Amino acid sequence: MQAILKMLEGGDRRSIGRSNEVVALVLDKPKLFDVLISGMSLFDPRVCMRCADAVEKVTVLHAEYLRPYKHTLIEELSRIEQKEVRWHVAAMLARLPLTENEQQRVIDLLLSYTNDRSSIVKTLSMQALAELAERDESLRPQVLRHIEELCVIGTPAMRARGKHLLAEFRK
Repeated sequence: MQAILKMLEGGDRRSIGRSNEVVALVLDKPKLFDVLISGMSLFDPRVCMRCADAVEKVTVLHAEYLRPYKHTLIEELSRIEQKEVRWHVAAMLARLPLTENEQQRVIDLLLSYTNDRSSIVKTLSMQALAELAERDESLRPQVLRHIEELCVIGTPAMRARGKHLLAEFRK
């Protein structure tokens, strides 16, 4: 299991390294998913971000893998301040099956992420909010208001994503 984490060490921090290889291994042996979740909170920022990248990629295909880690994701991993982890966490939060209370907690987290220093974290949080509002129509007014506001005050990337999200909502 430590071999997977070794695969994610070293190299340039701007690189995903061998995370795609790790994704293939985890898809073949889902029991290894736990290693990736644990790796998101290690001390090496490259390993953390690559674990988060791999978890996000795996859960695009198997969102159900996140279920046992719902509490960990909402209450612990969401607090990691590393931007490369946060932008992946934002996407993962939108994939969780949520109770009403958990949903409000996730909405609050994502709204706080829209104040992050990282434009990518902000933009992917907007996307996650929109995905949650697609699942639950009662969230739409709040999410639409927030996206509209971010289209005015946000970065160029946020404004572009916001306009796209608003167009999708209006279809």
